[in-house]
Amino acid sequence: MNRNVIWKIVLILGVLAIFTIAIIPTSSNPEPIKRGLDLKGGVHLVMRVNVNEAVRLETDQGMNSLRTQAQAQNLPVPSVRRIDDLTFVANPPAGVPTSNYERIARDFLPAFEITPISDGLRFHMKPQAQSQLQRDTVTQAVEAIDRRVNALGVTEPIIVPESNDRIVIQLPGVDDPARVKDIIKTTAQLQFRLVEGNSASTAQAVFDSLTPAQRAATDILPANEEDDMGRVVGVKYVAVQKNVPVSGRDLKNARVQKGRVGEPVIGFSFTPDGTPKFAALTKNNIGRYMAIVLDNKVVSYPVIKSEITGEGVIEGSFTTQQANDLSLVLRSGSLPASLTQLEERTVGPSLGRDSIRQGVTASVIGFLILVAALIVYYKGAGINAVVALLLNLVILLGMMAYFHATLTLPGLAGIILTLGMAVDTNVLVFERIREELREKKTVRAAIEQGFSRAFATIIDTHLTTIISALFLFQFGTGPIKGFAVTLLIGLGASVFTAFFVSRMIFDIVYKPTDRPKELSI
Repeated sequence: MNRNVIWKIVLILGVLAIFTIAIIPTSSNPEPIKRGLDLKGGVHLVMRVNVNEAVRLETDQGMNSLRTQAQAQNLPVPSVRRIDDLTFVANPPAGVPTSNYERIARDFLPAFEITPISDGLRFHMKPQAQSQLQRDTVTQAVEAIDRRVNALGVTEPIIVPESNDRIVIQLPGVDDPARVKDIIKTTAQLQFRLVEGNSASTAQAVFDSLTPAQRAATDILPANEEDDMGRVVGVKYVAVQKNVPVSGRDLKNARVQKGRVGEPVIGFSFTPDGTPKFAALTKNNIGRYMAIVLDNKVVSYPVIKSEITGEGVIEGSFTTQQANDLSLVLRSGSLPASLTQLEERTVGPSLGRDSIRQGVTASVIGFLILVAALIVYYKGAGINAVVALLLNLVILLGMMAYFHATLTLPGLAGIILTLGMAVDTNVLVFERIREELREKKTVRAAIEQGFSRAFATIIDTHLTTIISALFLFQFGTGPIKGFAVTLLIGLGASVFTAFFVSRMIFDIVYKPTDRPKELSI
C-alpha cells in the first residue's frame, strides 16, 4: 500500500472521529443536535411591533420637553397640541416672539423640523429621525422580549427581527404557552402621573368635571373600583396629567412582597437617576393623588403623604402569579411599543415525539431499501457507495452539532434528500465507469476516466442546488432554514465522500500494481 493511500486513510479516519465525537451525548451536552419546535414541542410566534406608538410617544415627549425648557429658561410656557403622530404645534402667549422657542427647539428637539405659522411654530419629525426611531423601537423590543424569555428559563430561544416591524419568536419546550404569550405581549409601560379632579363611574363624567385647560393637558384612564375588602367590583375613570415625570425606565428593580394583610404587592426601587426625579415629584406634590399607570390603566392612585426616596410599592388586586409575572416584566424592561400577534403555531411535546419517531422510521426504511438496491444493482461498487453514504451521514450530523444548527422536521426531509443526492453522485460515477468498461478500457483506466469525466457534471448539479438552498436560507422562515442548512451541509459532504472516500476504496481494492482484470460493478 503506497504512502498516498495511507495518508488518505488517516485523513478519513480523522474526519470520522472528529464528527462522531460531536454527535455523542455527554453529561455537559446531553442533546448535541438541538431539536426545533416541530420535533421538541413549543411555540412559534410572529409579532408586529406597533412602531407608530413609539413615534407618537416621541412627539408627546417633544411637546413636554419644549414646555419644560421654556419654564426652566423663564419664558412663558406655550400651549402645545399634537396634530398627528409626527406633528405638533406650539402657540406662545400673545405678543411673545417665537425666536426664543426656535432656539430651544434647535438645542433640545433636533429630531423635528421647525416651520413658522401664523400663531406659533409647527414641529414635524424628520424622515430620517422617524426611520431611526422605528429601527430602534424594533431593536429595543427584541432585547426586552429576550430578557423576559431568559428570565422564564426557556432554553435555546430564537428571537430575531424580520422585515421592517416584525419579530419572529421560537420557544422550544414551553409547557405553558398562554402564560408565555401574555408575558411577551405585556407592554409593561409603567408611569407615575399626577391626578386631576375626581374619579367617576364614566369617562364623560370625569371629562365634564375638568376645566378647559385641564382637558387639554390630561388623559382619562380606567381603574378598578374596589370595595373595603380590596375586591374588584367594577370600573371607574381617573384623569391624569399627560406629562410623565417618572416612568418604568427609572426603575432599578421590582420584586414581589407581602402587603398589609398578606396580599401580594410589587415593591420597586429606582435607579440613581430615577431616585431624585421621584423624590422631586413627591416632595412638590404632598397632599395630591399620584396615579401609578401600567399600560394605560391606573393600577392605584394613592395620596402623596411625604417625600419618597429610593423605593415604593405598587398595590392592586393581584394574584401571586400575576404579581410574579408583573415584577418579571418590570425587571426586564418595558416594551417601547405594543405587539400585535400575526401568527402562532403551538406544537405539543407528544406531537414532537411522534414526528421524530415517524421521521426516523421513514428514514431508516428508505435507507435500508436504498442499501439493498445499490448492492443488488452495483454489486461490490454498491458496498463502496454504502460506506460513503454512512460517512456522509456522520459528517452531516457532526457538522450540525458543531454549528449548533437546529434540526427540524423539514431538516429531516433535507437529510433524506441529501442522502438521495449522495447516491446520485455515486450513480453518475459508476455509470461513467461502466461506459469506459464497455469501450474495452482496463479496470484502472475505467476508474480513472469515470471519476474525472463525472466530476464536472456533479459539480454543476451541486452548484445549482447550493444556490437554491442559499436562497431558501436567506429568505425562508425557521423550518425552511432548517431544510436549507441540512441540504447545504449534505451537498458538501456528498462531494467529499464520492470523490475522496469512494475513490480511495477503489484504489485499495483495485491496486494499480495488481493489474486487475475485472471490476464488480
